[in-house]
Amino acid sequence: MIETDPATIEADPPPEMPCTCARLRRTARRLTRAYDRALRPSGLRLTQYSVLANVARRSGLSVTDLAELLAMDRTTLTRNLRPLGARGWVRIAPGPDRRSRAVEITQAGRLVYQEALPLWRAAERAFRQRMGPDEAATLRQLLDTAIASAQP
Repeated sequence: MIETDPATIEADPPPEMPCTCARLRRTARRLTRAYDRALRPSGLRLTQYSVLANVARRSGLSVTDLAELLAMDRTTLTRNLRPLGARGWVRIAPGPDRRSRAVEITQAGRLVYQEALPLWRAAERAFRQRMGPDEAATLRQLLDTAIASAQP
């Protein structure tokens, strides 16, 4: 382990983007913009597409379980569900007990999802092609490891 003098650390300018989290967030913002552009014809943003896609695959999940699946807090998920519900693409139904609520996709939501899916696939394909298929696969594996490593 290299020992450094704290005074030297403060005096030296920090390297550009030394923080792993900052690099991930910067990358996520850039990728989000690219996917948003690709999804624009469907009327969805990537955040909305992600929620809708997960509800389409697992309709009837509780809000809590969906939030956990998406690694979001319930408040953020509820805020992201609101415009989807207002457009009639999802509905919040009573859950198995009085305190829980389940998220269900509507027929209109399924149609929007089916329209957006090929747009998302094209964006994903373009990213993998630009990055390189092997590098993109390695990145996905590293991100899975990072997710697991970030768990308390």
